[in-house]
Amino acid sequence: MQSNQQAFRDYLQMQKNYSLHTVKAYLNDIAEFDMFNKTNFEQDLIDNVVYPQIRSWIVFLVDGGISASSVNRKISSLKSYYKFLLRIKQIEQSPLLKHKALKTPKKIQIPFSEKEVDLVLNQIVYPDGFEGIRDKLIIDLFYTTGIRRAELINLNLSGIDFSNATLKVLGKRDKERIIPLLPIITGQLQNYIFQRNQLQEIKDSERIFLTQKGVKLNDTLVYRLINSYFSNVSEKVKKSPHILRHTFATHLLNNGADLNSVKELLGHSSLASTQVYTHSSLAELKKVYGNAHPRNQK
Repeated sequence: MQSNQQAFRDYLQMQKNYSLHTVKAYLNDIAEFDMFNKTNFEQDLIDNVVYPQIRSWIVFLVDGGISASSVNRKISSLKSYYKFLLRIKQIEQSPLLKHKALKTPKKIQIPFSEKEVDLVLNQIVYPDGFEGIRDKLIIDLFYTTGIRRAELINLNLSGIDFSNATLKVLGKRDKERIIPLLPIITGQLQNYIFQRNQLQEIKDSERIFLTQKGVKLNDTLVYRLINSYFSNVSEKVKKSPHILRHTFATHLLNNGADLNSVKELLGHSSLASTQVYTHSSLAELKKVYGNAHPRNQK
């Protein structure tokens, strides 16, 4: 007989369409609490625990130096599990019904300046040949489309429409969106694809971005690529693909784009997700406001 945890795994994969990485993270959190519960409460199943047991785990995690955000993520996994048990009528009430998440400090992501991006795209000398052309295109694509790292890695050749200058992107939970491409990007794409097709062996024929060996890129390689190039021009602590996504949104907002349009380009399901990028453009608004308002001229 299939256990509730196995059924939950199938539910995440088949009905929620979560990635294998996400499913694994959920199941690891649940297994971790399962082990804690067996050790401390001698209870074989976590399906019928009460909130004080979960609260004990939270205290244990915090005392062990686990950050509030990491604890909240683990509890979020448990919440999803108990919500699933309610759905299949295995429990009558979630033990986390009245739980309140731990307070976490807000981390402000500092975007790259327009000058820093310009230096990377127009001043740095890239390696000759395939890898140099690929690296510059990746950076420019991140900056001009705001796509996520996983989305870039999984881009397919079939998603490029040169006649309409658009790119099909598969976002979170397999949600597709069409992104417009600037002329400077379509030109680079055509040049890169020509170079790509000259590789001695292509193992991942559908993927746009490949290594010199013809296989698709991995997360670490893309992160290191962005970090390496931007380390030449920026002293910011964090230099990652996500910061480039943040930069894309911030620069659009600073230059007059409306929040709804940026939301659609980023592939966010709600405006609340996009609003996290508005703090940076607020500095620009304050500058414009200070320079333009008559009361500040006296």
